[in-house]
Amino acid sequence: MNRVRIPIALQQAVMRCLRDKLQLAQQHFAVEFPEPKILYQQRGTSAGTAWLQAWEIRLNPVLLMENQQPFIDEVVPHELAHLLVFRQFGRVPPHGREWRWMMESVLQVPASRTHQFETRSVQSKTFPYRCHCQQHQLTLRRHNRVMRGESEYRCRQCGEKLTFSG
Repeated sequence: MNRVRIPIALQQAVMRCLRDKLQLAQQHFAVEFPEPKILYQQRGTSAGTAWLQAWEIRLNPVLLMENQQPFIDEVVPHELAHLLVFRQFGRVPPHGREWRWMMESVLQVPASRTHQFETRSVQSKTFPYRCHCQQHQLTLRRHNRVMRGESEYRCRQCGEKLTFSG
């Protein structure tokens, strides 16, 4: 796997944002939260994920490099909010009212469930499949499962089994 090298200044900007937002939460709750571990291992079109039990945030290095400050301003608080909500409220819906409240009232960031970054550079190759009514695109993983005879997929519209048309 090709690893994207994140410049140290960009890593420092991520940590500065994380620490600033963590400090807001600590002041609000009068509780000392541990600093989450930051990993640059997220792949695909997802900008980041929060690993609740591990108390870590995984960020997409490609999307970070391509979007820098907007990524830091949106994604870092978004994932931190997931961790803080888990710590304060336990298991609740991922983008429910507790998360929205944490984003807006505590971290002072607009609550947005999804990013709007261009993802062409991180989208994986797809494979053409057909059914009776339309063309479909399957991911490499699903295509390989079909080729190995481990899975079959059906159209949600007509119910017909998808067949490889490549």
